[in-house]
Amino acid sequence: MKKLLIAVLCLSLIGFLSGCGGKKSSASTRENTISACFGSEPNTIDPALNSAVDAAIYLQHTHEGIYKYEDTGIQATAGINFAKTVPGMAAGAPQKTVHSDGTVTLVYTLRSGLKWSDGSALTAEDFVYSWQRLVDPETAADYNYMIDMIENAIEIMEDEMDKSSLGVRAVNATTLEIKLTYDCPFFDEIMAFPATFPVKKSIIEKSGDQWTFDPSTYVSNGPYRMKEWVHNSYILIEKNPNYYAVVNGPEFIRFVLMDDENAILTGFRAGEIDFIEALPADEIPSLLKSGELNISDYLGTYFVSLNTQRPPFTDARIRKAFGLAIDRNYIVNQVTRGGQKPAGGFVPSGISDVAVGSDFRKTGGDYISLAESDYEKNVAEAQRLMAEAGYPGGRGFPVVEYLYNTNDIHRAVGEALQNMWRTALGVNVTLGNQEWNVFLDTRKKGNYSIARDGWIGDYNDPINFLDMFLTGGGNNNSQYANREFDNLIAKAKGTAVQADRMGYMHQAEDLLVGRDMAVAPIYFYTNLYMINPRVKAFYTPLGYYFFTNSKLGN
Repeated sequence: MKKLLIAVLCLSLIGFLSGCGGKKSSASTRENTISACFGSEPNTIDPALNSAVDAAIYLQHTHEGIYKYEDTGIQATAGINFAKTVPGMAAGAPQKTVHSDGTVTLVYTLRSGLKWSDGSALTAEDFVYSWQRLVDPETAADYNYMIDMIENAIEIMEDEMDKSSLGVRAVNATTLEIKLTYDCPFFDEIMAFPATFPVKKSIIEKSGDQWTFDPSTYVSNGPYRMKEWVHNSYILIEKNPNYYAVVNGPEFIRFVLMDDENAILTGFRAGEIDFIEALPADEIPSLLKSGELNISDYLGTYFVSLNTQRPPFTDARIRKAFGLAIDRNYIVNQVTRGGQKPAGGFVPSGISDVAVGSDFRKTGGDYISLAESDYEKNVAEAQRLMAEAGYPGGRGFPVVEYLYNTNDIHRAVGEALQNMWRTALGVNVTLGNQEWNVFLDTRKKGNYSIARDGWIGDYNDPINFLDMFLTGGGNNNSQYANREFDNLIAKAKGTAVQADRMGYMHQAEDLLVGRDMAVAPIYFYTNLYMINPRVKAFYTPLGYYFFTNSKLGN
C-alpha cells in the first residue's frame, strides 16, 4: 500500500516534476508556484459550456469579464480575504438609462489597448460574439439562461429569433451597448460569472470543441494563461504578459487534478499542495479539533435530485416520502461533521429577502421539520404517502439506484440515505458511483432515478437557486417541468420591485419543494479547506478562490 501511494504521488501529485526521474516539466518551481487541488479532470474549461465550480475557479484565473472579483482586504478566515465585484474589462461603471417601459440600456467603455493572451486585440465585438454563442441553441450551454435579462435572449434560446437579434452590440471597438428587459439588481455579478467571459471567435471556428485542450489554442484574456495541461494530472497556468495590469501573484499556479481524498491530504501534509478542499470524512473531526481545518461561509445547498420523469418518481407522493425519510440532523452531526446546517428548504440561509438584513430562508420557513424530535412524525407521514401511492411498507416498490460521484463524503452520505430509506420506507436502494465527468453527463441526461446533487450560488439572489428548474433548463437535473413554476419565475424576472420579486420566488419554491419535492434538500454547505500558511488568497462565498494576488512566504 505504501508503494502504491508513493506511485500515485509521483504520477498525479508532485506536479513540479514530470515523473519520478526528476526531470523538470517547466520553469515552475516550489518558490514561484502555488499548487491547489479543487477536483479531478474537469469536464470542460470552455466558459460557455462549464457548469462546475472547479473549472469555474480555473476560468476566473485565465479569463475576465466586463466585471471581475477583487480582494477587499477584509479578513474572512485563515489565509482568506473576502472579494467584491469591480470593473474588469470595463474601464468603469456604465452609462445607464432607465426607459419609461422599465427596460434599461447600459453602455460600457472598455479599457483601451485590451489584448488576448496571444497578443491580438480584444474588442467589444468579442463580447457580442461570445454572448450570442452563449444563447445560441446550437451551443447547448447549460448556463444560457444566465443572461436571459438581455433583450431577445429568451426568444433566441427558444429558437424563435436569430442570435444576431440579441440586445448587445459593439458601438465601436471599445464601446459595448447592452439592452436589458428590466433593471436587474445583480447584473454586475452576472458579468463576473464565467459563462459571460469572452472567447476568441477565430480560434473556436478553427479548432471547434478541441480549442480548450491545448495551450496553443487556449487563448484567454485573464491575468493568467495556460502553459501546460497534463490530463488527469495537472493544469499549469502562468502570468499573462498581455494582461492590462500588473499581476502581483505567483509566476505559476498549478491546479492538481485528483479525487482521492487520502492522497490529497497526504500531498498537503508533504508540502506538495498548498490548498485543498476534499478531505477524508473520518479525518474531519480531528482536523477541526487541531485547528488545521478551516471553515468558511458558502452559499450552497447539498440535495438529492429525484428524476421526476422516471417512474416511480413521477409520483410526487413518492418523492415527498423519500424526502421526509431523510434524517438531516444525523447526516450533518454523524456523517459530514463539518459545521453544515440541516436544510428544510432549497434556497440557503444568507441570501437577502425584501428588507435589508432579512433572510429569504427565514422568511420562507422550512418545508420539512428539522426538529430532531419531529423525525418520527416525518417518517410516519412518509409511510402514509407510500401507502397512498400503492406501496404500503415498501411492498412492491422496485429496486432503485442512488447515484453519486466518487468521493468519500458522497459515499458516506449515500450509505446513510440507503439505510434511512430501507428502515423508514422498506425500500431497497442500491448505490452506484461514477467518476466526475461521467457522473455529470449521466445526471444531466436524466439517466438515473435518484442522484446526489449540489448547487453553489452564482450570485447572491434567490433567483439563482430557482431559475435552474425552468422546464428544459440546462441545469435542471431533476427534469422538473411545471408551467405554473415557470410563470412565477418569469414574473420574478419581469419586475424590479423587490417585494413582488421575492413574493413570486417564495411561491415558486413552495411548488418546487413544498408541493412537488422535485429535489430533497439535505444541508446547507460550509466550505472546509486547508491552506499552507505561506499562501494568501481571496474568495467569494459563491465558491470561487483567487490566487492572483497571493504572496508566497516561507
